[in-house]
Amino acid sequence: MYPRILNRIRDLIRECRYILTIHALDEMDDEGLSIFDVERVILTGEITERQREKTSREWKYIIQGKTTEDFDAEVVVKIGPTGKLVIITVYLEEL
Repeated sequence: MYPRILNRIRDLIRECRYILTIHALDEMDDEGLSIFDVERVILTGEITERQREKTSREWKYIIQGKTTEDFDAEVVVKIGPTGKLVIITVYLEEL
């Protein structure tokens, strides 16, 4: 789903043109995830949903994939006004 935007998101990851929100960093810590896990989810996963933020009207994307230890996880991202990828949050999927 959304192959063009997924390719753009992946390019931003490969170019290290991304930032993590404090919320994302907190969630990574809580879930025991590293930046390598987040990058792997984005680079090998698929967009499963697109949502419009109510206040800014920006699109955000939910990417579902596997961590480096093969756990199912989701990462929520958007492309910010500066063109950088903003990693909003990340979490392991519940079974």
